Amino acid sequence: MLNNLNANFFQTFAKIITSKEYMGMLFEGLGCTLLISLGATVVGIILGTLVAVVKIIPSKKPIMKVLNFICDAYTTIFRGTPMALQLFIMAFVIFAIRGFPMEIVAILAFGINSGAYVSESIRAGILSVDIGQTEAGRALGLPYSKTMLKIVIPQAIKNVIPAIGNEIIALIKETSIVSMVGGLYDLTLVAKILGGGDKLANFLVPMTTVALFYLAIVYSLTFAIKLIERRLRASDKR
Repeated sequence: MLNNLNANFFQTFAKIITSKEYMGMLFEGLGCTLLISLGATVVGIILGTLVAVVKIIPSKKPIMKVLNFICDAYTTIFRGTPMALQLFIMAFVIFAIRGFPMEIVAILAFGINSGAYVSESIRAGILSVDIGQTEAGRALGLPYSKTMLKIVIPQAIKNVIPAIGNEIIALIKETSIVSMVGGLYDLTLVAKILGGGDKLANFLVPMTTVALFYLAIVYSLTFAIKLIERRLRASDKR
């Protein structure tokens, strides 16, 4: 019986990878997954950097105290509530507008959630930079903003690349829930379509195939991150 199951599994797998229709569906789903992941990554890194900088700046002025409070509330809420709940609220409450692109909703939902995690990673990276670097910049007459942008943050980025890389990988895998709000043809939805109805009537094989797609994306990203880290280490030795 086990041999029959294995034979059926590999036969179905071969049917998927040799079918132009099925592979076309998978690559279309891959395009949607990559679009949401890339857009959310950009939003998350920009938002996370801004929040981290605000939380690092001394809060002596009233406006900075307010901004610090907002940033603290933002990171607490988005790190403390489920991603699925945030996605539902974004899709069916905040952007419940007829005809509004669901791709934009997904990018914003995942990007804002990712920004909360990225901000803490970047904040930790900034704090890891020796305080003497900041003092040296101020001693040269640079304002606080330029000292941060030209001296501290570039060094902090080197320290947080592994953490940000891990967050991007987690983000890519989290996008697998995007089909819950409907209207988005991602990899997971393709697997559900292939596994049910009049397609393959077998969820295991298409889900395994999609898992291989995700594994390939994560492996490629991991390789790229390691390459960036190696180059940065090489530049530090010069």
